[in-house]
Amino acid sequence: MNKDMKYIVGIDEVGRGPIAGPVAVCAFLIKDQKILESPATSPTCGKKLPKLKDSKKLSKKQREVWFEYLKVAKTEGFCDYSVSFVSSENIDKFGINKCIQKALNKSLSDVFASTQLLVASSYSIFLDGGLHAPIEYINQETVIKGDELHPVISCASIMAKVMRDRVMEAFAKKYPEYGFKNHVGYGTKAHYDAIKKHGQTSIHRKTFIH
Repeated sequence: MNKDMKYIVGIDEVGRGPIAGPVAVCAFLIKDQKILESPATSPTCGKKLPKLKDSKKLSKKQREVWFEYLKVAKTEGFCDYSVSFVSSENIDKFGINKCIQKALNKSLSDVFASTQLLVASSYSIFLDGGLHAPIEYINQETVIKGDELHPVISCASIMAKVMRDRVMEAFAKKYPEYGFKNHVGYGTKAHYDAIKKHGQTSIHRKTFIH
């Protein structure tokens, strides 16, 4: 991290590919690098923190440990984050890319709202894959496989993944026939079999199902 950069922000999305449920985008703001330099043990649960990785490369239990650790870090002022969701209905209406951009813009605006980052230009934004922030955020860089290369993007990935999974677990209680707790909306064979048997729900992405 450049010593002149007071803050760094990582952005990642979760839920681009599922055939049901919302898409989620997290903007994660690090205010103090100490939270990533030597976080040996989570103060929340006393568990040793696993190595920080992209959320897809962590087990559910490992993601939860990081999630709880970062939640505490936020309350202590070491970081901030915002996760924004866009519904399956709007994904069908406007398309996945526009919905991801909408969620990205909101999350980024939310984490910047309590700071003077745009005024001071003392920030750097790293975005995963093909994501881009609005042009007024001048200090931004899109990084291929950024969720593997930049810890701040890994943090964003974890927060978005855990929070989206919890949304899908809530839908699993509302629609128990579909197995949302297991596949969190992805198009598994079991999921398609459930659709054939029970039809589509209000959270299915009609334009994604063929």
